[in-house]
Amino acid sequence: MSDRIFIEGLWVETVIGVYDWERSIKQRLFFDLVLATDIRPAAAADDIDKTLNYKTLSDRVIEFSESKSHQLIETLAEQVAELIQTEFKVSWLSLKLSKPGALPRAKNVAVYIERGNLREPTT
Repeated sequence: MSDRIFIEGLWVETVIGVYDWERSIKQRLFFDLVLATDIRPAAAADDIDKTLNYKTLSDRVIEFSESKSHQLIETLAEQVAELIQTEFKVSWLSLKLSKPGALPRAKNVAVYIERGNLREPTT
């Protein structure tokens, strides 16, 4: 399958980190998502109900991420990937989760994961 939906720079504010000072504040994280989907049915019908609704998906990622706290961005990345695959029936995704400012001499620290198979999505 060659169809993909990209969501770039989706930001959330959440409690994340291993240090005590991090556990007392919210930090801004950024998701970059690539989601495999077949856009042909939606394109043919010009119907949002026949596609992956990226607004609904984004709202769910924000709600989930901001409702919990984590120590590791690895944990949050894995949980969000599982949520997307389970709730939105996405067969394959790549997810980059960035934590800007995590290192004083680095612009950004991020984890990048891919989950699933590149095949037609289950419906």
